[in-house]
Amino acid sequence: MTQWKPNATVAAVIELDGRYLMVEEVTSDGICFNQPAGHLEYGETLEDAVKREVLEETGWHFRPLGLVGIYLVDRPNSDITYLRFAFYGHPLRREDYPRLDDGILSAQWLSHDDIVALRARHRSPVVQQCLDDYRAGKRHPLSLIHHLDR
Repeated sequence: MTQWKPNATVAAVIELDGRYLMVEEVTSDGICFNQPAGHLEYGETLEDAVKREVLEETGWHFRPLGLVGIYLVDRPNSDITYLRFAFYGHPLRREDYPRLDDGILSAQWLSHDDIVALRARHRSPVVQQCLDDYRAGKRHPLSLIHHLDR
């Protein structure tokens, strides 16, 4: 019997002037919207993973300030579960000529209303939940995360 384990992922809720950085991406379910997000890679800290994913998917350098929350999400009609660590923080600067990850169509700054209007095209319900939690003021310090033996 194989051991089941969730897929560890990171995501970033990034706000600038009342708009949020979102990615439009090609997925197996069609074209969706998501926060900049992706999988934790071997040897990375969670903070390093979210910085890398934001840069690869948007061209923006990112400084995480804390966690919005940790979310356990099952993919419908499958045995896949994601354990999402959602960060918040500041965009620092954008690369002049970013090369975005395969499958990323665009990185866009969208208003809250724009994101709500696109809800049917969210990658999963966790996209809206992370944004709602951020807007509700849910903030947890980075000191909550402990990387042992790194």
